[in-house]
Amino acid sequence: MPRSTKSMMVLTLVMLVVITAYTVALGSSGWLWFGWVVLGLTAIGTAAVSRST
Repeated sequence: MPRSTKSMMVLTLVMLVVITAYTVALGSSGWLWFGWVVLGLTAIGTAAVSRST
């Protein structure tokens, strides 16, 4: 897996932790979760493309 793909996966996991902590501390925000889902799908797509090449 290329370094950029690994970085994107790490960023996605870090953002999940940050958003979860934000939700616990201050309450839920639909836009944050929507953004994380988009980031997660992008990371999965990037990983899939990098594996196929």
